[in-house]
Amino acid sequence: MPKTKFKQIENLHRVQRTTLALVLFLFLSLVSKAQNVPADFVEKAEAIIQLQPKTYESLDEHLDADKSDTLLLRYFAQLSKENNYPEGQAYALNQLGSKYRNISQYKKAADLHEQALAASEEANNTELRVLSLNMLGVVYRRTDAIKTALDYNQKALELAETVENPSNHIKRSINVALNGIGNLYQTLEQYDLAIMQFRRALKLEEELGNKLGLAINHQNIGHCMEEKGDLEGALENYRKSLAYNEEINSEYGSIICKNSLAQIYLKQEMPYAALVLLEPLLEASQRIGDFFITPSIFINTGWAHTKLGNYEKAREFIEEGLGMAQSHNLPSSILYAYQKLSELESVRGDFKKAYEFYKKADEYDAEISSATNLRYMNDIIVRYEAEKKNNQISVLAKENEIVRLRLKKNQTTLLVSALIVGLISSILYILYRQYQSKNEKRVLTLEQKMLRSQMNPHFLFNSLNSIKLYIINNEQKNAVHYLNKFSKLVRKILEASSQREISLAEELETVELYMNIENIRFSNEIDFRIDVDKDIFIDNIKIPSLTLQPFLENSLWHGLSPKDGEKKIHINVRKKDKGHVTIEIIDNGVGRLAAEANKENRVLKRKSVGIHITKERLANFSKDYQNKFEVSLVDLFDENGIPNGTKVVLDIPTI
Repeated sequence: MPKTKFKQIENLHRVQRTTLALVLFLFLSLVSKAQNVPADFVEKAEAIIQLQPKTYESLDEHLDADKSDTLLLRYFAQLSKENNYPEGQAYALNQLGSKYRNISQYKKAADLHEQALAASEEANNTELRVLSLNMLGVVYRRTDAIKTALDYNQKALELAETVENPSNHIKRSINVALNGIGNLYQTLEQYDLAIMQFRRALKLEEELGNKLGLAINHQNIGHCMEEKGDLEGALENYRKSLAYNEEINSEYGSIICKNSLAQIYLKQEMPYAALVLLEPLLEASQRIGDFFITPSIFINTGWAHTKLGNYEKAREFIEEGLGMAQSHNLPSSILYAYQKLSELESVRGDFKKAYEFYKKADEYDAEISSATNLRYMNDIIVRYEAEKKNNQISVLAKENEIVRLRLKKNQTTLLVSALIVGLISSILYILYRQYQSKNEKRVLTLEQKMLRSQMNPHFLFNSLNSIKLYIINNEQKNAVHYLNKFSKLVRKILEASSQREISLAEELETVELYMNIENIRFSNEIDFRIDVDKDIFIDNIKIPSLTLQPFLENSLWHGLSPKDGEKKIHINVRKKDKGHVTIEIIDNGVGRLAAEANKENRVLKRKSVGIHITKERLANFSKDYQNKFEVSLVDLFDENGIPNGTKVVLDIPTI
C-alpha cells in the first residue's frame, strides 16, 4: 500500500478522535447546563477524574467546599461512573447518603450507601468500604434495625483493624465503628459494655485530636450513665460534649446536648430549667431537618409542661412529637411518646386513657426488644467476651516472650561486660528473676485454675438450659432478666480473672449474680441473703477476686442439693478486730458427714478443687499484709444433735 494511503488513513483517525472528544465535551457541557451545574465545578470535576485520587482524605480535600450541595455530588457521582472512577463514585454517594440520613429519609440513605459499598468493592478500596459499612450501620441503627446495624459496624471494625499503618481516616473509621457498636449495646441496655466501647473510642479520638468525635462519645457515655441512674455523671459528660460542640460550632450537636441536659433537669424535678433549654430548640431542630432528634425535643417539652401542670400544652407537644416519630418510622421515639402520654393522663386522673397509652407503649417495647434481636445480641456478647479473653491470653504470651528475650539480652550483656563482680551480680539477678518468675507462674496458674472452676461447663450448661426453658415457655421477661444477669456474671468473672484483687463490694455483687443464676436450678427455693455490718466499708476492703464462689458452690452442690424442704444460704460480713474482717457463709444443708456419704454413693463423683485453690490464693494474698488469713469450717447441729448445716468462716486481713 502506498505511503500516501497510510497518511490519509492516519489523518482520518486523527479527525475522528478530535471529533469524538469535541462531541463528549459538548455533551458534558449540555448535561451540566441542564442540571444547572456551575462551569467551574464541571472543570474541577473533570480535573479530579483525570488525577483519580484513591484515598478519602485526598478526595475530601478536593471536594470539601462542594460536598454540602447534593446537585454537585450527584453530578460528580454520575461523571465518575461514566469515566470508570469507582472511588469518586463511592465518595459522592456516601456524602449524598449522609445528607438524606440527616433529614430522616432513611430508605434513600440506605440505597445510596449500598451503591457506595458496591463501588468501593469494585475499586477494591478498603478505606471507602469501611466508610460505606459504617454509614449503613448508622442508618439502620437510626431505625432500630439492631441486628443489621450491628452486622455492618462489626464488619467495618474487623476490616479496618486488618489495615497495617492505618491512615487518620481509617483510625477515624475504627472510632465510628466502636461508637456504632456502643450505641447498639446501649439500645439493648448493655450499658457497661457500651461505655467500654465509647471510652475506647474516646481515647483514640483524643490521640487524633478530633473534637467532633470527643463530643459524640461524651454524649453517648452521658446517656448510658443517665440510663444507669447516675445523673451527676451524665450531666458531667453532657456538659463536656456541649463544650466541644460549641467549640467546633456544631449546631446539631449542641441541640442534642441541650435536649439531654433538659431531660436530666426533668428527672431532677427542675422543669423551668428544662424549658429554658428546650423552647429555643423547637424551631432550631426543625430548621435543620433531622427528625431523629426533633420528636424527642417536642416530647420532653410536653413532659416539662406536665410537671408544671399545663396539661393541654403538654398533650399538644407530646402528640406533635408522636406524629413526627410515626411519619419518620422511629419506634424508640414512638415508645417514648406513648410513655409520656400515659404519664400525663395518670397525673390528670384519667386512668383509663393512661392504661391505653401504657398498653401501646408496651407493644412498641416488645417490638423493639424482640426475642430475635436479644438472642442475636447474646451471641455477639459471648463471642466478644471470648475474643477479648483470647486477646488477653495472647498479650500475656507476648509479654512473657518479651520478658524472656529481655532477660537473655541482659544476661549476655552482663556476662560479656562484667568481671567477677558482674558475674556474681548476674547470677544473683538470674536467681532472683527465676524465683520471681516461678512465683508469678504459680500465681497465674492459680488464677487460671480458679477461672476454670468458675466457668465450668456444667454451670454454663445448666444456666443456658434454664434460660432456654423460659424461652420455650414463652416467659420472655424472665428470659431477658436472667440472660442479662448471666451475661453480666460472665463478664464480671472474665474481668475479675485479670485482676489480682478486687473490692469486697465487687466480690459480693458477683456472688449475688452467681446465686441468682444458680437459684433457677432450685426453682428459686433458696433464701439467699447478704448482711454487712454498718461500720464496715466494703468498698475499701480488698480480697482476691472470685474468692467466695467455691464455698457457695460447695454449699449448693453438697449441702442443699440433696436436702428437702427449706434451703438457706446467708453471708454475714462482720468486723472481727482492727486487722481482720470476718466473712461467714452459713447454709442449712445436710452437713458434711451426710454430704460425704452422698458423694461416695454417686456414680459420677465430682472432684472439688475450688476451695483448695482458694486457700492457696488467700495464703499468697496475705503475704502483703501484717496479719494472716484463716479459713475454718464449722458443723452446725440442732437441739437434738442432728446435723443442721455448715458454717464457713473466713478471716480476711485488712492491715
